[in-house]
Amino acid sequence: MEAYEKLLDSAYKEVKPVECCGRFEVLKAEGHIEGSKTILSNFGQIVGCLRRKPEHFAKFLFKELATSGTITGDRMILTSKVSSQAINEKIEKYANSFVLCQNCKKPDTELIEDGGKNFIKCLACGHKKQIAGKI
Repeated sequence: MEAYEKLLDSAYKEVKPVECCGRFEVLKAEGHIEGSKTILSNFGQIVGCLRRKPEHFAKFLFKELATSGTITGDRMILTSKVSSQAINEKIEKYANSFVLCQNCKKPDTELIEDGGKNFIKCLACGHKKQIAGKI
């Protein structure tokens, strides 16, 4: 039994605490610059709070920041140096464009495709607005 408890204690020490977001909270970017790349270490947590597909959010960031990159686990690696301020501005822009309802400002929305067009649909008030791009 002692061996099990020791293993359990070591596992608790290894596990990083997960930063939770409230009902809707836009997390700030956490990361660092490594050579000529920018590592966004809490990408998975940001996407989780936004409740959107990582690929959609990543494509938006790549386009807005005029860079390319990859998603590796819960991290995003951008191929150029980008300030955290610039990343945070783009995260806010994404939330306003693809998460918050334009009518009631609630985050209870989903991205849907209808008739070859893409929409953001509010589950709270029923408002539906066409959006540009693929979802």
